[in-house]
Amino acid sequence: MTPSPVALEIAVTSPQGAVVARDGGADRVELCVGLELGGLTPSQALVETTHETGIPAHALVRCRPGGFVHTPDEVELMVREVRTVLRSGATGVVVGALRPDRTLDEDALRRFVDAARSVSATAEITLHRAIDHAVDPVAAAATLAALGFTRVLTSGGAPTAGAGAATIARMVDAAGPVQVMAGAGVTPADIGALVATGAAAVHLSAKRAAPDSAHAGVPMGGADDGSAHFVTDAEVVAAARRALDA
Repeated sequence: MTPSPVALEIAVTSPQGAVVARDGGADRVELCVGLELGGLTPSQALVETTHETGIPAHALVRCRPGGFVHTPDEVELMVREVRTVLRSGATGVVVGALRPDRTLDEDALRRFVDAARSVSATAEITLHRAIDHAVDPVAAAATLAALGFTRVLTSGGAPTAGAGAATIARMVDAAGPVQVMAGAGVTPADIGALVATGAAAVHLSAKRAAPDSAHAGVPMGGADDGSAHFVTDAEVVAAARRALDA
């Protein structure tokens, strides 16, 4: 069986998750913490330890949950985080920022790209799903090559990549040399339709709730609903790999 040319990326929150993704046939991982918040920047030690697993890891750089319009102080913090995660062993970074009018914050994005290039000329730079909150994701995708991006992660502006497949196909056409990676709510059953868009990669969290990890009844913060934390499910990773290779 010839392996699919479409890459498989798994979002993970631990070195253990990276090992599951690696052993299940993923091409790379996106590393973050707080997956239930949409993902936040991992610590230096987490990046270092994940790097030791051997699978290429792209670190999400997002300094807080919520929207993607960032203050100058937040941008400065993320510029520093970009440099830190790359120096700690990440092979790429995942970044994003919007202006209040829901266009890409090109000034912030250039700073992130410049920070990455100051550490590594070969670092891969992905625009995250901030693009799905942009007023025109297709037009935004067309600007990314000039900004120095390697790829963009998108659901086509829809709640799930499956629902946004038609827009993802338009983004593939608009993005030129920038790779388009389909992600958001992806299951192995969706992969065939997403490959048909022309996407260069598919992205999924392949997560399941960890057993006995909840602390219902003793909340640990305003956003704590007592849910368990997530771990990477080996069966889902393997099923995604099979779907790509079918």
